[in-house]
Amino acid sequence: MKHLLKSRWVTDRGLLLQTGEATLAAYNRLLAADCAEVEALVPGDGNLLVVLRPGFEPPQNLAEWLEQPGGAAQANVDRAHELPVVFDGEDLDEVAKLAGWVRGRVVETLLGLDLRVQFLGFQPGFAYLRGLPKALCLPRRSHPRKRVPAGSLALGGGYCGVYPAQGPGGWHLIGHTECRLFDPNARPPTLFAPGDTVRLVAA
Repeated sequence: MKHLLKSRWVTDRGLLLQTGEATLAAYNRLLAADCAEVEALVPGDGNLLVVLRPGFEPPQNLAEWLEQPGGAAQANVDRAHELPVVFDGEDLDEVAKLAGWVRGRVVETLLGLDLRVQFLGFQPGFAYLRGLPKALCLPRRSHPRKRVPAGSLALGGGYCGVYPAQGPGGWHLIGHTECRLFDPNARPPTLFAPGDTVRLVAA
């Protein structure tokens, strides 16, 4: 196999590729290639974990696939979701202040965006949504909360996301949704997948 730059083994079967802004494109290329050697693909924040099947080596043409020119190949282009939300989060006014906007502009802007799922993590079904304007790409709160209610819509670290379950969190709470993002008995168990688009709509 041609040498892969910025890659390392993380287990005996896991190859972690540093893909940066091209993570979704690399994920979709390999997903479409349907490699017999690959058991799973796990996109992350600027990286892609390629999990190989037991006893297999990485595909010989893996490097060539990853080096192909092109932008965001979209295997999930038809998976578009509308997520009904109520903008009643306790940090909404603070978010508006940090952005230098009024509260109504924050809500209006968020309702007009097509956000894209970059990867899942933190909690089962928690989708990291990218596509926020620069003014709403805010750092995490200096003091995280010990308990964030399930369904909370939040902003943090340049991402938007919804907490599928109650738990700790350090993002800015701007609203909530009644939609269930994770159901262990469903197939697939998560509502969102990498590459999906999500549009917030007023509940």
